[in-house]
Amino acid sequence: MPALAIAGALRARGAEVEFLGGERAEAELVPAAGYPFHRLSVAGLDRSNPLRAARSAALAAGAARTARRALRRMGADAVIGGGGYVAGPVGLAAVSLRLPLFLTEADSHLGVANRLLAPAARRVFLAFPLAGRDGPRYEVTGRPIPSGTGSADREAARRRFGLPGGPCLLVFGGSIGARTINEAALEAFGREPPCVVLHASGSRDYPVLSERLEALGRPSHYRLVEYVEPFADALAAADLAVARAGGSIFELAASGLPSILVPYPYATAAHQETNARWMADGGGAVVVPDAELSADRLRSEVVALLEAPDRLSSMSAAARRIARPDAADRIAEQVLRLAAGR
Repeated sequence: MPALAIAGALRARGAEVEFLGGERAEAELVPAAGYPFHRLSVAGLDRSNPLRAARSAALAAGAARTARRALRRMGADAVIGGGGYVAGPVGLAAVSLRLPLFLTEADSHLGVANRLLAPAARRVFLAFPLAGRDGPRYEVTGRPIPSGTGSADREAARRRFGLPGGPCLLVFGGSIGARTINEAALEAFGREPPCVVLHASGSRDYPVLSERLEALGRPSHYRLVEYVEPFADALAAADLAVARAGGSIFELAASGLPSILVPYPYATAAHQETNARWMADGGGAVVVPDAELSADRLRSEVVALLEAPDRLSSMSAAARRIARPDAADRIAEQVLRLAAGR
């Protein structure tokens, strides 16, 4: 999603954008957004299994050769790495062709591919300030977010989801979902509503949650959906959110939406914990550790905030203060400026 946001900003400035990627979400999202997509065979590095690690290395070598041919064929003037493992072979191909290379890091730690490629990059765009990553090569821009985040019409969004009047709680955990949050939310709010609930469960848990909601009689205050696109509508409809603490915190901030963040406990380098603390320290969120989340705890946290409108208002203002809604535009301008002359 950050890469698509940058692509939109580049295209708005007259650039042609094409994607090289793997077989994960980008294989569907990129073509759906109208960009040419060139598929590469890659796999994440499994450090605990030597055979799988060797296979990943072989795939990466082949992907680098494929990427090199693709970059030549399309006449690329610059390459932007999105931070995932697929960026490694594409970045190496760019370096071998002497193309300007730019990197983006959406989390609060630098991933393996970005650490390896950073010395060869013209600029590394960071979502957060990182210790030891300063100087002219690094620039903190925030995480690029979809265009329109924070500006969707609230009343139109509520009509879209058929939400009744009253405060609305948005619950979400990403495209796949967050099981701890999904189960706690339905147990906490499925029967006795302190508010309207819009629950974007993700694909994995949706069938089971839908059956459980059906058994409760599909209460009118509870809207369960698998996914929302554009997600800006869900953010606009809500007064409070419960979510993981991945890159979506920048969308919450740009929307001025107060949040209860439950960091994923197994995230690499505990980066979701760092993300959540950044949001909480800025005044826009409350943090609940995953191990402490239960239906009772979630309900008490939500009720406490909804019954304190002044606190919600101050959290909303604090979230907007730390937001960086212009990240995609800043990155696009830098890339075009630094790659000029190609």
